[in-house]
Amino acid sequence: MTTVLDYRSDAIVQLMSMPEEDWTEQELKDALQRAIMLELSTIPPYADALWSITSQDNSQPVRHTVREIVFDEMSHFGLVCNMLTTIGGTVTLTDPATVPKYPGPLPGGVNPKLTVRLGGLTRESAALFAAIEQPENPLAYAGDGTSIGAFYQRIANVFPTFAYLITGQRQVTFPLGSSHGAGNDIVAMNTLDDVLKAIEIIKAQGEGTDVSPENPFPGAAGELAHYYAFKEIAEGRRLVQNPTTKRWDFTGDPVPLPDTSPAAGPPAGGWANDPDNKPDADTATLLHTFNEQYTAMLFALEAAWRSGASIGAAIGHMSAMRGTARQIMAVRLPASPRFTYGPEYLFVTS
Repeated sequence: MTTVLDYRSDAIVQLMSMPEEDWTEQELKDALQRAIMLELSTIPPYADALWSITSQDNSQPVRHTVREIVFDEMSHFGLVCNMLTTIGGTVTLTDPATVPKYPGPLPGGVNPKLTVRLGGLTRESAALFAAIEQPENPLAYAGDGTSIGAFYQRIANVFPTFAYLITGQRQVTFPLGSSHGAGNDIVAMNTLDDVLKAIEIIKAQGEGTDVSPENPFPGAAGELAHYYAFKEIAEGRRLVQNPTTKRWDFTGDPVPLPDTSPAAGPPAGGWANDPDNKPDADTATLLHTFNEQYTAMLFALEAAWRSGASIGAAIGHMSAMRGTARQIMAVRLPASPRFTYGPEYLFVTS
């Protein structure tokens, strides 16, 4: 088995190719660490898209949609961390090998044709996000390959074999449900039922169900699962069901994009590696400040799940990241002034 800490390995593909009955306790722990890395890898591009929206009015439809998905992903991340620690595993976020790399693939070999990039919200970035969330058999768009949902289903299939490992140790809880919808609370994994319910929430919020594209754990009635919500933004049309054929298609009312900062995604290793757009001293300071805040957030999250403590410190760091990101997105690229800089999400090791 490839080391679990190698972000760019094909460890998830290896796990998916292994018969369920051959999984050991270690495979389950490795799978959960991989799931944590998957959830973490989606938050920066989704957050960048949210932070690039000029209006701060959370009732604006597209902003509301992207914001709710960001909070869903944070909830999923927390639930999977609790799954790992309840069976005696250790959440690892601050080994440089576990930190997401942009631009680059999803961790573990999931959907290897995708290159995940940072940047502001556009039709193209929404299409990328839909591809990340794509079910194996979407109701409105044909898909193939190993999906994130299929990986979670494998974990759900295997977990009952190791239910005896569940101890309820080092569980972190946080109430998100009252603000962001049923199922969004980060809750303790004290029983197998807790685990299986959490996996179902994660799958359904991302992919919908076999019969409906709606999120069955919404913040508001009619809220779509992530794949379909992002696909509406990408297609620029609402998803509607033909009353005669019952087929779902993106042929409804227009979905206009909100005004955004035209934030570009940095090259691998950061903006210093772009010879035409190397940042000046002030911009470099902003970028470094963001990277320090991001790194501090990862350390705070890791510390919380290693001790069962509060994630309050991590939330504070993310709030600071939001403010710094907006400052970065206000600075025009010197060689391409119709675009702005975007955060780098580099892990600071010194």
